[in-house]
Amino acid sequence: MQLAKWAHDLAESLLAESLPNRWAHSLHVYSQALTLAPALGRDAELLAAAAIAHDVGYARVAVDTGQHMIDGARYLRDVVGADPRLCSLVAFHTSSPWEASELGLNDALAEFGPAEPDLVDAITFCDLTSSPTGALVDPGERLTEVLDRYGDEHVVYRAVSAARPELLARVARVRQRRAEADRLAIS
Repeated sequence: MQLAKWAHDLAESLLAESLPNRWAHSLHVYSQALTLAPALGRDAELLAAAAIAHDVGYARVAVDTGQHMIDGARYLRDVVGADPRLCSLVAFHTSSPWEASELGLNDALAEFGPAEPDLVDAITFCDLTSSPTGALVDPGERLTEVLDRYGDEHVVYRAVSAARPELLARVARVRQRRAEADRLAIS
């Protein structure tokens, strides 16, 4: 858990004081990642690190493009020299490809590709099952909350609306993988 501890300390230093709700959300995303460890094997720590650090792009020192996923990945890569796979997971989490397309940032996102589909599914699951204040939430309700918060004229609204079917499919794939891992552990 050395990578996860490092990511935790970094995210806490960037979010806890200035963005306490974002920090509470990140802590729950991290706790959700820990529940997936049996299904992820050797990538469990990488997911835990990405989960706790997934929103560092909201920190004032990290803002660059205005797309928090890319900004967080760039901060992790350029300022603190993080593992490229960690940066990629932060860059591609949840609706990032759709937002990048809306904002004309496909080339910036491509700096962190290719994405690892199983891990992107996992971090998306963790993000969408965590409310903005750090409580467990239904993914469909979480997406509705995001849409309501941003309103239909905002880029996030358009991106999340377009991404919604795929985001829910990611959640379903993770639930299936977790159930399979649980079955294997029992037998």
